Amino acid sequence: MEAKPPKVKFLTKMFHPNIYMDGNICIDILQKHWSPIYDISAILTSIQSLLSDPNPNSPANQEAALLFVENRIEYNRRIKNCVKESFNFIEQKAEEDAEKS
Repeated sequence: MEAKPPKVKFLTKMFHPNIYMDGNICIDILQKHWSPIYDISAILTSIQSLLSDPNPNSPANQEAALLFVENRIEYNRRIKNCVKESFNFIEQKAEEDAEKS
């Protein structure tokens, strides 16, 4: 049986050239270059590297890639908005979990 890569997905909204709108990640080691030798540390390191150094030449999000290359100020503004939305999402989930307890 061939080992398959783990499914890695962002739950909160992301605006990044290499992250699909549904939160899936466009990264080689989880796709065509997958090997079972990659452990969680290697995967997380690759994701961290991709987040800090996007590859606009292989975009999952065309709009983010275009802004990354042509209008970094707007790109950064959109990222800040996503971060704010993520905090709201986390707070909302925490409140929902507290109500269930």
